Amino acid sequence: MTDLAPARTDSQPAAYRPPEGVTHAPEIDGIAAFLGGNANVIMQLSHAPVGYGVLESTVDSGKVTLHPIKRLRTTLTYLAVAMLGTEQERAQYRQAVNGAHRQVRSTSTSPVRYNAFDPELQKWVAACLYYGPADLLERMHGPLAPDVADAFYRDSVRFGSTLQMRPEMWPADRAAFAEYWRAGLAEAHIDAPVRRYLRDIIEMKALPKPTRALFGRSNRFFTVGLLPPDLRRQMGYEWTDADERRLDRTLRRIGRVYSHLPPLLREFPLNWCLWDMRRRNRKGIPLV
Repeated sequence: MTDLAPARTDSQPAAYRPPEGVTHAPEIDGIAAFLGGNANVIMQLSHAPVGYGVLESTVDSGKVTLHPIKRLRTTLTYLAVAMLGTEQERAQYRQAVNGAHRQVRSTSTSPVRYNAFDPELQKWVAACLYYGPADLLERMHGPLAPDVADAFYRDSVRFGSTLQMRPEMWPADRAAFAEYWRAGLAEAHIDAPVRRYLRDIIEMKALPKPTRALFGRSNRFFTVGLLPPDLRRQMGYEWTDADERRLDRTLRRIGRVYSHLPPLLREFPLNWCLWDMRRRNRKGIPLV
């Protein structure tokens, strides 16, 4: 992504554009949510106030360790509404998320101060939600055409502004974002309690044993590989040049397959999550 992503090989196209028939934002490759989801969580929680806000949260219904499927649905729905929903739907989902976020604030015994309504913390989370898919898109398809990359970046302000981050807080352009991202990574620190929590997520301990046996190894590989190197070290994982080459080959192959899928399949599960949110809204079912 810009100058933050790994170098690309000469075999990749000079500029990627979405195929014909893609009607939504071209960056909505649903597979990114599966491949990069856990790595993105680690990036977000690498800032201590975010990490402890999640670790100490009293909102049991939203805990991935207790309700992993529900948490996944809620997160994917937020991404879908932010990028594909209407202004009215974003306002409705903001109200629903705010109900949970009101309870997420530090106490007198918390090691750091945090508040889920803090727009600066939401800005960091939004930055992670932008960086992860943008990095994966380039790894899968090659560098984005500049106008495509710029459009994706401008749209990504909604990852934060769908909640309390003011739009003017979003870095002005991709170059400004790169500086913000480097500074944010330099401040990141994953201490032992947050590291244990995150490693449990990587090892899929909240899921049944058959699921861990089937997907655990590949989940760990993609999660560790998609982390920025310093966060990977802070998490205590090793990563070799051979691992990096294997990851690059795998993602390029996935990209070639994905480029030939119809939009309905490319956008899954985000399109399904948006449909489900609209269904819930019509029927009066809680959105989160």
